[in-house]
Amino acid sequence: MRRHLYYKVGIIVATVLVCLYGIVGLPKSQKELVDNFNNNIKLGLDLKGGSQLVVQVQVQDAFRAEADAVIERLRDEFRKGNISYGAIDRNDPQTLADADTIEITIKGLDANKTRDARTIITEQYGQAWDMGSAGSDLRLTLKKTAALALRRDTLQRALSTIDKRINALGVAESSVQQRGRSEDDSELLIQLPGVDDPARIKQIIQTAAMLELIQVREGPFQGREQMMTNFNGVLPPNTQAMQGERSAQGGGEVWYLLERSAVVTGRDVRDARPSQDPQTGRWETNFVLSQDGARRFERFTEANIGKQLAIVLDKRVRSAPVIEGKISDNGRITGAGGQQDAADLSLVLKAGSLPASLQYLEERSVGPSLGADSIRQGLMSGIVGLVAVILAMLIYYKKAGINASLALILNAVILIAALAYFGAVLTLPGIAGIVLLIGMAVDSNVLIFERIREELAAGKGPSAAVSAGFSKAFLTIVDTHVTTVVSCLLLFVFGTTQVKGFAVSLVLGLVANIFTAVFVSRVIFDWELAGKKVEKLSI
Repeated sequence: MRRHLYYKVGIIVATVLVCLYGIVGLPKSQKELVDNFNNNIKLGLDLKGGSQLVVQVQVQDAFRAEADAVIERLRDEFRKGNISYGAIDRNDPQTLADADTIEITIKGLDANKTRDARTIITEQYGQAWDMGSAGSDLRLTLKKTAALALRRDTLQRALSTIDKRINALGVAESSVQQRGRSEDDSELLIQLPGVDDPARIKQIIQTAAMLELIQVREGPFQGREQMMTNFNGVLPPNTQAMQGERSAQGGGEVWYLLERSAVVTGRDVRDARPSQDPQTGRWETNFVLSQDGARRFERFTEANIGKQLAIVLDKRVRSAPVIEGKISDNGRITGAGGQQDAADLSLVLKAGSLPASLQYLEERSVGPSLGADSIRQGLMSGIVGLVAVILAMLIYYKKAGINASLALILNAVILIAALAYFGAVLTLPGIAGIVLLIGMAVDSNVLIFERIREELAAGKGPSAAVSAGFSKAFLTIVDTHVTTVVSCLLLFVFGTTQVKGFAVSLVLGLVANIFTAVFVSRVIFDWELAGKKVEKLSI
């Protein structure tokens, strides 16, 4: 009997040691102990302080970029098939509501080549685009299923890209998630614990880093008015006006007339890194294109030697160099303000260019002092609740109350260790879940103790009463815990971030409670009763 108890006690001791290691590690000093505890127990935004941002993904940008990519590929395919046409254009949706109304129009198609053009479109784009005709023109409209898939893909890519940018900056315990319920909701919630002044991070998050390489039709012009005057107030078809960096001479506005469709975009960027020009010493950002983007860029530059190519970042022309020869997969963006600017730009390009621009909607900041107050009040409520429960157990159940108190303290240690090992973030609702768990943990001991009292009242001896009490209360304890865990799972699936923290803390505590209330508490009773002739239990 004693040997089995030794094994069980060994399991409990090993569990305590593993938990303590997860919480504080192996500290060599008091300072290291405190540092390890602070590093292992991660605090959420409401406890640590920080910033919360809400941004809206402008999905219509991704629809326009997708149509531009299709247009560029169609031009290549028509060129290969010797199919002549007048122009390939698209409409220009400006809002989220009409993003999926994107259309591509092929005008002036050679009547003798219409069948070949239809075959190319059907084979390569038939799954995503519906084809219709208006006279000799062909019109492509994005299918609803393809539009929904593109919208969801855009949101997921934006979420993933923002998350990569934040993590690359070393912002700990940050989270990025969709704010709404539906999969295609366009708002993202960004939480940055520990960030009191998120100016640089906000700038990097909000920098769409939408890189576009677009052919220059004409320019530069010294101001928008000069450009519009040059075209009698009406821009030529299939063009767009775009502002460039201010002129070095005088700092006046510079405008360019660009083609509407981009040759390659940031979606084609494979890598980016900051570098310094060895001649001028100025910092710049070099980028490398993907294989498909490099092929298209090579064909374009070979056919347009001597013409200007605008390097556009976030709808602003950064530079417009002249194409001096065929270029394959490398390019560079000049005009960085310094090493930090070049590094930040390479970071956002390498993390992945956002598929659409972002619109800033909301910011909420939580100061560290408010977080400290929340921790202090939460700990105070937990300590008061714990002391009150322990006193009640000692008064009502006498020495058996010590048993319940030890199990309760071990329950708290296991819960904190689980949060540390799983990397879970402790929030204020999570602390509320822990406080609630104190009462639920004691409830299991109450069920067991009352069962033991009933068995003692029926005339059984202490050992038999303890064994019967634990056996009969076990199924009831498991049943109550399972129903609560199911409720917590529903809260985790459908709840907000704060509600999820509450659910996670409660589930971890319930799992620990089964171990402490059923196993640990039983071992303490058996140790007290083993090898002794006990006539009466203090319960």
